[in-house]
Amino acid sequence: MKLGVLIPYEKKCVDMLARIGFNGVELSAQQGSEADAAYLKKDARRVLDAFESREITVTALGCYVNHLDPDETQRQQTADYMKKVFEAAEALGVSVVCTFAGRVPDKSVEDNIPIFKKVFSKYVKMAEDKGIKIAIENCPMMHGFPFRGINVAFMPHVWEMMFDAVPSDNLGLEMDPSHLAWLQIDYVKAVRAFGKKIFHVHAKDTEIDYEKLHTNGIYSSEWARFRIPGMGDINWDKFFSALVETGFDGGVAIEHEDPVLAGKRTEEGLHRGYLYLSRFFIM
Repeated sequence: MKLGVLIPYEKKCVDMLARIGFNGVELSAQQGSEADAAYLKKDARRVLDAFESREITVTALGCYVNHLDPDETQRQQTADYMKKVFEAAEALGVSVVCTFAGRVPDKSVEDNIPIFKKVFSKYVKMAEDKGIKIAIENCPMMHGFPFRGINVAFMPHVWEMMFDAVPSDNLGLEMDPSHLAWLQIDYVKAVRAFGKKIFHVHAKDTEIDYEKLHTNGIYSSEWARFRIPGMGDINWDKFFSALVETGFDGGVAIEHEDPVLAGKRTEEGLHRGYLYLSRFFIM
């Protein structure tokens, strides 16, 4: 396993990862960024040299978008860009592309599956041809009520439907326990059940404020917040034990969304996460 961070390609980011001691990185390939898929493909050798000279492995590319956007034009534009992401991954020699499943927000989970099959059958064919695995992250991307986010792949029941709809060894998960925790889903049980389908991991903690939860209920806000690993309620010992038990040997990337250690304290937050998680790795 490699321990890294989800981060865009910038020299200052490479320097920071090396300074802290990370040996992995998930590169953000979001469209519109200065280091998007087109840039990563064009300058693949320079990007690889920057990380390899610091003994850092690029474990995945990350592009988190709504592939099932109800606007057909936007959906096609997203598909066109994802082709570039696969090409960038191939140029970099990266075997995992992480993304969302997407969702038509006003449709039920079940009604999204046929659309998912139509879109991801094409993605999987591209991935198979290039020897790349697609890892779908489990953040629901929910905003407001009713809970209709832009990523349908937020619970084990849906994962089963996805893998039945698009059966492929190249389609799997990017497991993030932080979302399962606040959704009250057993993340250790999920790892054991879907271990062979886990291609990449996001390391992010969840802190539950039970006073706010007990006073205001789940329909309120601010009763759960994301933290750097080790500063929330995730049992990382059991989580990594389950990963090791299933034979996982991929990349683990800290996804820094901790409001306490943001801004000028970002590097401190990543350093704290590194110090906490590194005991689970053979560095």
